[in-house]
Amino acid sequence: MGMKCDGMLQLAAQAFRAKNFDLAAEIYECQLAGAGDPRSRQELMVKRADALAFGGKFTEAFDVYRQASEIDRLRPVHLANLLDYLSDRIRRRDRGGQSRPAGPAEAAEGAAGRRYQDAWCRICLSFLFEPVTLTCGHCFCKKCLERERKDKDKERPVPCKECGDSSVQSYRVNVVLSSLLAKWFPRLHEAGRLRREGNGLYAERRMEAALDKYDQAILTAPMDHILFSNRSQIHSSLRHYDKALRDAEMACRLMPHWPKGHVRKAQALVSLGRTEEALREYLVCLSLEPDCRLAKMEAYKLLSDLLAPVTDQVPEHISDYTNILSSRVHIKSTINAPSQRFSLDHLSAEPSLLSTSPPLETLDGRQVKHQGNVEARRSEHCFPLKRKRGSPEKEAEQGGQEWNDNHKRPKSEPTEVTKVNSVVGDILDPADVECSLCMRLFYEPVTTPCGHTFCLQCLERCLDHNPKCPLCKEELSEYLVQRQYCKTVLMENLISKYLPSELTERQKIHQEEMAEFSNLNKNVPIFVCTMAFPTVPCPLHIFEPCYRLMIRRCMETGTNCFGMCLGDDLKGFADYGCLLEIRDVKFFSDGRSVVDTIGRRRFKVIQHSERDGYNTADIEYLEDIKVEGVAERELQSLHDAVYDQALVWVNSLKAEQKERIEGHFGPMPDKDPELQASPNGPSWCWWLLAVLPLEGRAQLPFLALTSLKDRLSGIRKVLLFMAQSQHR
Repeated sequence: MGMKCDGMLQLAAQAFRAKNFDLAAEIYECQLAGAGDPRSRQELMVKRADALAFGGKFTEAFDVYRQASEIDRLRPVHLANLLDYLSDRIRRRDRGGQSRPAGPAEAAEGAAGRRYQDAWCRICLSFLFEPVTLTCGHCFCKKCLERERKDKDKERPVPCKECGDSSVQSYRVNVVLSSLLAKWFPRLHEAGRLRREGNGLYAERRMEAALDKYDQAILTAPMDHILFSNRSQIHSSLRHYDKALRDAEMACRLMPHWPKGHVRKAQALVSLGRTEEALREYLVCLSLEPDCRLAKMEAYKLLSDLLAPVTDQVPEHISDYTNILSSRVHIKSTINAPSQRFSLDHLSAEPSLLSTSPPLETLDGRQVKHQGNVEARRSEHCFPLKRKRGSPEKEAEQGGQEWNDNHKRPKSEPTEVTKVNSVVGDILDPADVECSLCMRLFYEPVTTPCGHTFCLQCLERCLDHNPKCPLCKEELSEYLVQRQYCKTVLMENLISKYLPSELTERQKIHQEEMAEFSNLNKNVPIFVCTMAFPTVPCPLHIFEPCYRLMIRRCMETGTNCFGMCLGDDLKGFADYGCLLEIRDVKFFSDGRSVVDTIGRRRFKVIQHSERDGYNTADIEYLEDIKVEGVAERELQSLHDAVYDQALVWVNSLKAEQKERIEGHFGPMPDKDPELQASPNGPSWCWWLLAVLPLEGRAQLPFLALTSLKDRLSGIRKVLLFMAQSQHR
C-alpha cells in the first residue's frame, strides 16, 4: 500500500513539473483521503494548493492553504511555490506576459540612465560619487564596490556589473574623473557629500543630525531616489512611519524598477499595520530581484500571517484582523490589481548606506529583523535623542518641499533633468581632460590601480622605463605584467560627447602617427643585435626601454614587423638585414619580454636614422635573380649536390649538438619543390647558414647576395672547409 502511495505521489510530482496542474491536484486530493498523520495531511494539502494556484484556481488554492495552516503554522518551505507563483504573476503582467528579467541594454535605458546619463553608477543607479575605475575600464561608486565586497567573500573578487570581469584590486578613487564630476555636476556632487555625512551620523545613532543632512541633500538633488530611500529609513528609526512611507513612495516613483525602494515601502507599511499592502510590495521586489533574501523572508512571514487560522488571540501587530480576513477573499484581486505599472528597466538592488551599529536596521536593509509586535519593532528603532525635533513647520521648510499631499513630482525635476547636460557643455574646458604626460587631450585613457589616468601610449612609455605610477610613484609591477590596459569607458564617452571636434583632431594626429609607423619602407624600426635570416626563427630577449617601445609600436600598427641588423662601429648598424615578424610576446613583471619572431624578407639600408631612442632606416627589399634554360639546369644540379653535402655535415654532428640545434631552429627543411619560387631562395640554405659556426661578419655577405648560384657556391666552400677541419 505504501509503495502504491509513493508511486502516485511521484506521478503527481511529474504531472506538476509537466505543468499538468489539474492532474496533480486530483492525485493529491485522492491521497488526502488515506492520510491520517497531521503532518502528512498538511504536506499533501500544500502540494494540492500549489497545483491549484499554478493551474489558475487561486481562490480554491487559497482555501486549501488556509486549511493546511489550521493543522500547523505554514513554514517557508510550504510557501516557496506560492511565493514564486505570485511574484511571477506580477513579473509576467508587467512585462507583457514574459517572465524573463530585463537585460543590461534595457536597464541602461531606465530612469537613472536618462537622469544621470553622463555620470551614473550601475550598482546604485544614481550619481557617480567618488568614482572608482576597475581594471576592466568601468566606473562605480567607491562605497558601492566596498559594500558589494563586504556582502560577499572578501577573498573572492567582486564581478563587474557591466562586463562580469572579476579582477581583484584596491578601490582607489579616479582622481581626474572625480574632479570632473564635481565640476560638471556640483549639485549632485554636493548631495553625495551630504549623503555620506548623513551615513556617518546614522552609524553614530545621531538620527536627528542624519535627518538634517538628508533634508539638505534632497533640497540639493530632489530627483535622487536613494536620498528618499535612506531618509525613509531614518524616519522609521525615529518612529515617523507616515513620513517613512511617503519617502519610500517617492523613491518608488522616481525609480519604479528599483527593488530596494519597494522593500523600503513594504517595511513602512508593515510598521503602519497595512500588512496586505506590504506583502504586495515584497512580491513586486521579488518580481524584480528573485534572489532578494530579505524580501523572501518577510514575504514568508506575511503570507504565513495571512493564512493563519482565526483565533481569539489576535496578533498585536495586526490592528484590524477583520481586514486580514477580508484580504483572504480578495487577495487575488489585490495581487492582480494594476495599481502601478513597472518598466522593470533594471533588476539589481542597491545598498544605500552602511551602518556600524548592530542593533540598528542598516540603511541598506540587510540587517533588518521584523518582529510580530509593532511596538517591539518601534522600540528597536527608537534611541534616546540629545535634543528634540523641531516643529512640523520647520521640518517642512527644511525637507518637506519635495512632495505635497497628493505625492506630486518635485517642481524642480524638469530643471535638473533638462539643464544638466547644457550646463556641462557650457563649463567644459578641454584642459580638464588633458593627459599630464603628453599635455594633450586624453586618447584611449586608462586608469591605473592607484586612480591616475593617462593616455594608453603615454602610460606604456613611462612603464617601459620604470614600473611605477608617473604621478604618485606607486608600484605597478603586477599591473604591468597583467597588461590589462582597458580604456576608461566613462572618460571616453564624456570626451566623445562634449568635445567631438577636439577628439576628431586628436584622432587625426594619432592616425597620422600610426600611418607613419606602419610604413615598412621608410623609417622602419631596426633592432641592432645579431644576424637573422628568412624563414628562420629568431627568439629575442627585450629589456631596453627603447626596444620595448619599438616592439609595442610594431604591434599597435598591425605590421608586427621590424628589421634586424648587425651592429657597425661607424654607421651604427650594417647596410643589410632581415625583416622579422612577431609571432608571440611574453611579458614579465619587471617590464622585460621574450619575443618570438621569424625572418621574412631581406633588405638593403638606403638611409640610417633614429626615432625616440631606437634606430630606423629607409630600406629596399632584395630578391634573387631568376635564371632560365641551361643556367637553370646547372643551378638545379648545383643545388642538389650542395644539399646532399649539407645533409652529410648535419648527420655528422654529435647527438647533443644536433638536438640543441633542432630545439632552437627546428629540423633542417626539405628541398623546395620549385627551386626559384621564393624571392629569398630555398629555406634550407638560410637554416644552414644560421647553424653553421660562422661569425656574423662572415654570414652577412650571404644575406646581401641576390644570386642563388653564388650563395650555393659559398655554402659549398664553407662545408668543404668544415669537412677538412674534422679530418684534421
